[in-house]
Amino acid sequence: MARLGPHGLQVGEAHPRVRRVSADYYVRLEQGRGHRPSESVLESLARALRLDEELTKHLYALARPAPTATRTRERVSDTVQELLDAWTTTPATVTSRRMNVVGSNALACELAPCYVPGTNLLRAVFLDPGTRETHVDWDAAASDAVANFRARIGTERDDPELTELIGELSLHSQEFRELWARHDVRTTTAGAKSFRHPELGVISLRFHAMPLEDGQVLTVLHARPGSPDEQSLALLTTMTATRRRSH
Repeated sequence: MARLGPHGLQVGEAHPRVRRVSADYYVRLEQGRGHRPSESVLESLARALRLDEELTKHLYALARPAPTATRTRERVSDTVQELLDAWTTTPATVTSRRMNVVGSNALACELAPCYVPGTNLLRAVFLDPGTRETHVDWDAAASDAVANFRARIGTERDDPELTELIGELSLHSQEFRELWARHDVRTTTAGAKSFRHPELGVISLRFHAMPLEDGQVLTVLHARPGSPDEQSLALLTTMTATRRRSH
């Protein structure tokens, strides 16, 4: 299957039927130049490149980028933060389009330091040795982070903070450079993560990610009922409450 980059198509694996379109047309589409391709052209490209539903949506977004001035919100609303705080037994976070943690509850912060508000998850995953140690399957966490980041930023090309973030990670992390060069685009809405806690050991949790307004994503984690992980999460909840009372 062909992959999509931040500005268009990687055409090396295209189906022969796509070759009716000139190489120069591909370059213009990839770089965002020239006229807007028609519906029929986009449909043909998606079909010939065998794109799945998410990559097809990404292709249409690249071909018809929307204004980006108000897309990124770096502050969680008071209502959402109240909801996070009310979940005292469930780790939960809110991240922005730039993968900044803009909101979380105390249990999430106790589970993994990278969930403390103000942290950029990409920087944490690739540049913080502590975060690498926290994630039991770091390779999967890194791959998902980059693919989800591409899906979130979509066609945003003029955000200087995004440019700075990608440049910083590319400069300091070979793993990021390799994953970024793969051009994977993926929105992960559910799955499993395992965390290595310094006092409780490995805690394996399921997660669900739900979109909010302004490109933010709410992620909620929970343990399988009746599992040892549920007991570990209950202990972590007690530890978190005790530490909060002591402060």
